[in-house]
Amino acid sequence: MLRTGLASGSRVKRRKVARTTQPTGHERTFGPEEVIVSKTDAKGVITYTNRTFMKVSGFEEEELLGAPHSIIRHPDMPRCVFKLLWDTLAAGREIFAYVVNMAKNGDHYWVFAHVTPSVSLSGDLLGYHSNRRVPDRTVIETTIVPLYQTLLAEEQRHQDRKKGLEGSHQMLLDLLKEKAVGYDELVFSL
Repeated sequence: MLRTGLASGSRVKRRKVARTTQPTGHERTFGPEEVIVSKTDAKGVITYTNRTFMKVSGFEEEELLGAPHSIIRHPDMPRCVFKLLWDTLAAGREIFAYVVNMAKNGDHYWVFAHVTPSVSLSGDLLGYHSNRRVPDRTVIETTIVPLYQTLLAEEQRHQDRKKGLEGSHQMLLDLLKEKAVGYDELVFSL
């Protein structure tokens, strides 16, 4: 029987995951009626995954539970977008973002992610919940890919990874300031 997460109150043993898979350049897709769902603890360790997540990512449940959510991180995804995501979540707010992920075999897949903090009745952070849907292909191809390539180039231009992240993050903030919008507003205006 296929489980899709942990029983309420169960704890996942965190484990380190080393990925040596290289991107294949092949894109995976999923249907517009499908939703990829995952939950993590407060440190980003996967505690729940639905069947769609497993199907699209190519990972088995046993490989995902207890692994950091970054197990699906694609190297073409700018780190500054994740910084913005984590800063927004740390402030207790939800965020929407376009994300390219990497499947177990190196294939990639684009998602339009909605990530929210999960809190207890007393307001304590329990973790995060993410729903990912099929993104608008036109937005991906005409806006997101060129933007992410520019941000990633800035990150890679610096030998010091921290300086690269700071530079790309500032580029993203400058873009938002220029357009006089927040990140979510930018994403929904595309």
